[in-house]
Amino acid sequence: MDFGLKGRVAIVAAASKGLGRAAAEELAKEGCEIAICARTAADLEQTAKEMEAATGRPVFWRAVDVTKPEAVSAFVDAVDKKFGRVDICVTNAGGPPSKKFADLSLDEWRAAVDLTLLSNVFFAREVLPRMKRNHWGRLITITSISVKQPIDGLMLSNCLRAGVAGLAKTLANEYGADGITVNNVCPGYTLTDRLGELFEKRAKDAGVTIAEIEKQSAAAVPIGRLSRPDEFAALVAFLCSERASSMNGTTIQVDGGLIKGLL
Repeated sequence: MDFGLKGRVAIVAAASKGLGRAAAEELAKEGCEIAICARTAADLEQTAKEMEAATGRPVFWRAVDVTKPEAVSAFVDAVDKKFGRVDICVTNAGGPPSKKFADLSLDEWRAAVDLTLLSNVFFAREVLPRMKRNHWGRLITITSISVKQPIDGLMLSNCLRAGVAGLAKTLANEYGADGITVNNVCPGYTLTDRLGELFEKRAKDAGVTIAEIEKQSAAAVPIGRLSRPDEFAALVAFLCSERASSMNGTTIQVDGGLIKGLL
């Protein structure tokens, strides 16, 4: 299947590892020009080298703190100047701390708002006007299954990722007539460093081994295992494609059937 993405310019945030990296690699394999960012330059440089070796395509990278609007603006402007356009933007950021309500400080709430919600706003403000000029664009937010079913112990994620879904749905309504689609993709239990950190904390709190937590989590998934990043990335690439031009304002989970709701 030809996704019609050859030559498209794609920005992927938090792409030095995990789901962001998987999404960037998948888009590169589909022929996109790739620009990635994350906080740590050394990690990004290494990731870019590995992606170039794996896909045969050059990767533009820059260290960016996505909680800083001026940094996001400078990055998107640099991508636009290098490639002459921005067609795709996959927003992403590291997850906020895993804590219950009573354990959270106001500073942690404010930091999580910047990281989990406002980082999406910063990218949207930069890329949507550029996409609108070309009458074509794809904005994908990487959120979490907590958008559809709150996860115990993840108060910040449960609250703020729901806000991201609301943002994306509203943007989909406002920009759909401009040839731009906006969709949310929600990973379930996926084999990433972030999941490892969550499992480690759960194991410590429960007084069991990480292996036991992994086994319990896999057993809760109808397919009987945890998801792989490349499975998640495949949906991201499809939603960016010409084939998905009428998919707009959706929130789709890649979770092996973990979420029990109908929608």
